[in-house]
Amino acid sequence: MSGDEELNLLVIVVDTNPIWWGKQALGGSEFTLTKCLDAAMVLGNSHLFMNRKNKLAVIASHIQESRFLYPGKHWTAADLFGEAGESNISGSKDGKYELLTTINETIAEEVKDLMTQTEIRAQQTETLLAGSLAKALCYIHRMMKEGKVSQEIKSRILVIKAAEDSALQYMNFMNVIFAAQKQNILIDACVLDSDSGLLQQACDITGGIYLKVPYMPSLLQYLLCVYLPDQEQRSQLILPPPVHVDYRAACFCHRNLIEIGYVCSVCLSIFCSFSPICTTCETAFKISLPAVMKAKKKKLKLAV
Repeated sequence: MSGDEELNLLVIVVDTNPIWWGKQALGGSEFTLTKCLDAAMVLGNSHLFMNRKNKLAVIASHIQESRFLYPGKHWTAADLFGEAGESNISGSKDGKYELLTTINETIAEEVKDLMTQTEIRAQQTETLLAGSLAKALCYIHRMMKEGKVSQEIKSRILVIKAAEDSALQYMNFMNVIFAAQKQNILIDACVLDSDSGLLQQACDITGGIYLKVPYMPSLLQYLLCVYLPDQEQRSQLILPPPVHVDYRAACFCHRNLIEIGYVCSVCLSIFCSFSPICTTCETAFKISLPAVMKAKKKKLKLAV
């Protein structure tokens, strides 16, 4: 099978947590969500320019939902594979490739609608990253099912992460990582703020690249130099070395990262302290107590 017959699918997951980006704006940072999305769109456009068979999808990871920014609801499978719809979006407009213009406008409209409908609640401030990755895997699976039989799809997921990790999503996150590993799907991570232990594990398990951007205004340069090349091209480049991976697990009781804990023998839930009943599967453990040694009675010898 020649390389021209292979579909290279890139799914970009962008962290659009309004609380984190709002703190950035209040702190006087010049790097805003708009500039981050612009850099992500330039990466997506460059990916489509690399090969006419390349495909793209963009997902916004929000605090209340995970939404497809591109393709939109009006895009069909024929549009995605280029069998139809190209006559409607081909051509040029002011010297621009019409497909790229349509993609950029669609992403901008979806982000604006997402932010307008956001209701910030005190109990929900974490980014739904695990749900966004699960939606990306479902989309890749759908593309594999709806694509041509003669075409092979090479898929990878790029996560542009801003907010901190959520220990509550640990179990769902690990399920997504192992599902991606089984399907040979790479997960790359571009972290803007603090390091992410979960994404470090995801990149190490699936063979992706983890990078913490040292200077956020230079995000576009890092995206194009590190994440634009596909799996085959990366072997010919000098990329950032692998980082130390924190493989500590989060306990199911307090969601804290622990090194030593207790594991349920039925559902493999992890706890930082012993509990006679598993709070996940409600299994009652049989506790074997040490045998009680009966004290031997000493015979008293009467002195004559």
